[in-house]
Amino acid sequence: MKSLTGMKKKILIDAERLKYPKSGIANVCVSLIKGLDEKPSDFEYTFYGPKKNIPQTKKNFNIINWKFWQKKFSINTQSFSLIHTAHQLSKYFHIVKKGQKKVVTLHDLNFLHDGSSEQKVKKYTKLVQKNIGNADAIVCISEFVKEDFLKNRKLFTLKNNVKVKVIYNGLVFPVTTEFTSEHTYGFIGKKYILNIGVLFPKKNQEVLLDLISKNDRHLVLVTSSAKSAYKERFLEKIKILGLEGKVHILENINNNEKYFLLQHCESYCHPSLAEGFGIPPVEAMYFGKPVFLSKLTSLPEIGGDLAFYFDDFSVEHMQQVYAYGMQTYGSRTTEYALQLKQRAIKFGYLEMAGAYEKLYSELLN
Repeated sequence: MKSLTGMKKKILIDAERLKYPKSGIANVCVSLIKGLDEKPSDFEYTFYGPKKNIPQTKKNFNIINWKFWQKKFSINTQSFSLIHTAHQLSKYFHIVKKGQKKVVTLHDLNFLHDGSSEQKVKKYTKLVQKNIGNADAIVCISEFVKEDFLKNRKLFTLKNNVKVKVIYNGLVFPVTTEFTSEHTYGFIGKKYILNIGVLFPKKNQEVLLDLISKNDRHLVLVTSSAKSAYKERFLEKIKILGLEGKVHILENINNNEKYFLLQHCESYCHPSLAEGFGIPPVEAMYFGKPVFLSKLTSLPEIGGDLAFYFDDFSVEHMQQVYAYGMQTYGSRTTEYALQLKQRAIKFGYLEMAGAYEKLYSELLN
């Protein structure tokens, strides 16, 4: 809102994670920038991040180009009324000036639950504290994350009367669901299960090998990075199960290729053990594809009553759930696909941007 001098209040948004443009948090940053670009606003926005990865906008947003040395010598934030830190492990903007407001987006506290070493837990707890300790509002990306945070609130020292609220991540969906590829994939035309995400233990992709070992499906994994030990274990299991011709790992593909794979997959499976939100299942729902999820953490919030859920990861149970899900989907495909797309659209970028701007207004008025 405009101040008494008639000047727009300035907001700085930390989009430094755009350094990793294929990451989930980078996708959220892009969605927020696009959403704020398409909404009329009384605020003046500045984005902090690598200029080359910040999307072009209609409005003349200000950009502060990220430099690696700014962790040690921080930029001057004196002119900003509010700083929004886009994730809880940010190494920037830990100091708030007098009169400034601060918003921090909390994506997860997975390090408390994933078997991390005591040293890592201490390190990450300290870093989260640096970000949220002086925040006026903490935004959780799902009800699960909010519940987990409140359960562990005693680990952190917070400002009095800090707001804790849920704003779901928002996606920029493609304008079509029909795509072509410049590559020739041998699995196109065959029934394949798709999974998108880092190849990490918490993503639990190895159980999908058990699933396809008992049916005739192929498995296509789209990954942006991997934990080397888990990847080695995953590749070894492919050999043990004799699945070399049925598993296809694609690394760092662009959005067009990803959408092409979503368009042609039979289903999307996400047996993750820990998710703060879950962007890929939403993308699959937008394409009207049947979605199979674990019942853990935030995933039931994403899939609602339209997804099919694995209660456990035994091969017999997963096989039963998959067969039932495909039969149910196949009995009314057109209607089911439309319902899935309608649910996905609720997680849109304009909805997210509107919710954040409403929060900024509440804090600055």
